[in-house]
Amino acid sequence: MTSTTSAPPTRQQPKRRPGDRVFAGTAKGAGILILVILAGVAVFLISESVPALTASPDELPGDAGLASYIGPLVFGTLLSAVIALLVATPLAVAIALFITFFAPRRLAAGLGYVVDLLAAIPSIVYGFWGIAWLAPRLVPFYRWLEENLGFIPFFAGPVSSTGRTMLTIGLVLAVMILPIISAISREVFSQVPTLHTEAALALGATRWEMIKMAVIPYGKSGIIGGAMLGLGRALGETMAVAIILSGSAAGITWALISSANPQTIAANIALQFPESTGLAVNTLIASGLALFVITLLVNMLARWVVNRRADFSGAN
Repeated sequence: MTSTTSAPPTRQQPKRRPGDRVFAGTAKGAGILILVILAGVAVFLISESVPALTASPDELPGDAGLASYIGPLVFGTLLSAVIALLVATPLAVAIALFITFFAPRRLAAGLGYVVDLLAAIPSIVYGFWGIAWLAPRLVPFYRWLEENLGFIPFFAGPVSSTGRTMLTIGLVLAVMILPIISAISREVFSQVPTLHTEAALALGATRWEMIKMAVIPYGKSGIIGGAMLGLGRALGETMAVAIILSGSAAGITWALISSANPQTIAANIALQFPESTGLAVNTLIASGLALFVITLLVNMLARWVVNRRADFSGAN
C-alpha cells in the first residue's frame, strides 16, 4: 500500500485594490519627499556656511572667530529652551491629567479647547504680551530672588529694570509649548486600557494611586515625545525672543534675571539678517546650520528614548 503526500497548499497573496496601491505609493512618496527636502536644506546650509567656516577670525563679525560668535548664541538657545521645558512639562502633564480624569465632561471639553487655542496665537503676540505685560510685573519678583537667593548663580544681580531677561523668555516659551505637550499627553492618557485603571481601582487604589501606577507608566513614552516636540518648538522660536531680548548682550552668563543674557540663534538671525551682506550673511547661515544640527540631535535623542521605552515595555 502506497501513501501519497499532498504538497502544502500555496499561500495566495491578497489582492491589493487600486486605491490601496495609490495610497501606499502616495505615502511612500511623501516620506521620500520629506527626506529629499531635509537633505536639500542640509546641503544649502553647509554650502553657504563654507565661506564663514574657512574665513579668518578678523573677517567675521566681532573679529573673534566663528566659534566665539556662535557659542553664546547656542548657549542662549539651549538655556531658554531648557527653562521652557522645565516649566511647561509638569504643568502640561497636570493639565492633561485633570482634563482626562478629574474634570467633569463638559468642563473638560471646554478646557481642552481653551488650552489648544494657545497654539493658535501668533508668536509675535506672545512677544508683545511678554514685553508689555509680563516683564514689568516680574521685576519685583526678580528683586526678591536677588535679595533672598542671590547666592545662587541663576539669581545673581544686577536685576534688570525692564524685566527683559532670560527667565522671562523661558516663561513665555513655556506658555507657547504648553498646548503641544498637553495635547499629546492628553491623547496618550485617553488611550490607557480601561482594564488597567479599573483593576487598580478594584484593588483599593485611590484615583491618584491609579494614575501613578497605571496611567503615568503607560504614557511615559508619549510624555517624552510631546516634551521633545515642545523642545523643538522652543529651540526654533524667533519673534517672541527677538522682541523681548532685542537689546541683549552677546556674552555667556548663568544669571537669569539680569540684562546681560545672550541672544538665541533664531532671534539673532531675524534681527541681523536684513542689514547683513557678504560674509556676515554666511556667518548667520553658519549659525543656522548649528541650530539645524541641534534640532536634529534633539529629535534623534527623543526617538531613541521613545523606542527604548517601547522595547523595554514589550520585553516586560
